[in-house]
Amino acid sequence: MEKSNIGLIGLAVMGENLALNIEGHGYQVSLYNRPHRSGPEMVDVFLENRGNGKKFVATYTISDFVGSLERPRKIMMMIKAGEPVEEMIEQLIPYLEPGDVIIDGGNSDFRDTERRYRYLLSKGIWFVGAGVSGGETGALHGPSIMPGGAPEAWEIVRPFLQDIAAHLDDGTPCCSWMGSGGAGHFVKMVHNGIEYGDMQLIAEAYMILKSHAKMNNEIMADIFEQWNRGELNSYLIGITSHILRFKDSDGSFLIEHIRDSAGQKGTGKWSVEAALDVDEPLSLISEAVFARFISRWKEVREKASVLYPPEKKEGKEHDLPSESVRQALFAAKLVSYAQGFSLLKNASELYGWNIDLSSVATIWRKGCIIRAGFLKEIAHAYSGMEKPENLLFNDWFRDHVNNALPAWRKIVSRSAMSGIPVPCMSSALVYFDMLRQKRSGAALIQAQRDYFGAHTYERTDAPQGEFFHTDWTGTGGNTVSGSYTV
Repeated sequence: MEKSNIGLIGLAVMGENLALNIEGHGYQVSLYNRPHRSGPEMVDVFLENRGNGKKFVATYTISDFVGSLERPRKIMMMIKAGEPVEEMIEQLIPYLEPGDVIIDGGNSDFRDTERRYRYLLSKGIWFVGAGVSGGETGALHGPSIMPGGAPEAWEIVRPFLQDIAAHLDDGTPCCSWMGSGGAGHFVKMVHNGIEYGDMQLIAEAYMILKSHAKMNNEIMADIFEQWNRGELNSYLIGITSHILRFKDSDGSFLIEHIRDSAGQKGTGKWSVEAALDVDEPLSLISEAVFARFISRWKEVREKASVLYPPEKKEGKEHDLPSESVRQALFAAKLVSYAQGFSLLKNASELYGWNIDLSSVATIWRKGCIIRAGFLKEIAHAYSGMEKPENLLFNDWFRDHVNNALPAWRKIVSRSAMSGIPVPCMSSALVYFDMLRQKRSGAALIQAQRDYFGAHTYERTDAPQGEFFHTDWTGTGGNTVSGSYTV
């Protein structure tokens, strides 16, 4: 029997669509799915339906699966992150040979990917952690793919990964090498963190239009549709207009029947944890994660709404033009991406990945969930010789933020006075104001730390790195606290 070009493990929604995508590009694909205790074999179900008549090879044991592949073997796993990935790797190892490649296409923690990369490297097997974004539609028609891991594997997996990825209008594939070890899954994690921020910001704009301006779903859908034709052009803005128009079976708007309790799979939380590890103020995305936490407190919120009924709102209804909301949303989105790319930049330096930020912005322009028109500007900003220390220092970002700033402040302050929570819009504005504050209140914090704990401080009239201690009360001494990094 002719050997398959690629093996795919996992036939849930992403795996099934990715299998069809790979086969549709001329590859023969061997399929394996972890056996279930009950129900039909998923490989058989797939081949009897969407995979019928196509170049797929059904396998039911690991040995048959690996044996059906040409060398060097290329195996892509589309399975749940965590223990299932560990178990599958251990099952595969006895049947693999040096030079074979395992690709984890799931949403794995980059720290796990880093560890697995090193573990398999010791056995001569190349491991690739590839972030895949685009949902089921992207998986079928072309996702954005962010591979990293063993550099030796890139030329082996590059042809088929770039074939199945989304492509820009000029033919550029939305797939490029991110770096060694866990770089690929780190980039995907930050992508998902930005996605959390984007979704929360859009939800805040929706609530302002709905609760303050008292707009109905059809009008709001028209507004989001209009926004999607301008600077805010993006996948998430586009689907929002469709969601707001969508009718339930009884003719009512479906959005009104959906419980306001948001789920999550952990990648937003991981982004916040990673930011803490590299001292990165990822405040907007952190607020988006916390907002999902609070949304889960449905019963608690219902009790609080009775104990603390809405105050009399400031201003009249309809006195917040949708253009002001658009500008606030756009400015806050720019801050979100600035924070995300700053995290990528600093983590890349810390972990030695050498991530090409222009390439990241380029492969996010199509196929992925956070694809947006202004990613072209981000790619351009990082493509020159002088890379911006922060995207907010880039001329294009500066011009657009300055233009939106009055409306942004108006929306945040009016929302606060009206009792409409906008944690991400507010957080973005606070980050912006703190970033441009030439002298901050941190001087007082350092004085307090030295006062009660002899933690020392630096002086403005002395070289940076020289530390001083003051006996503030006249009863202390010259002994200072030791320095350490958390």
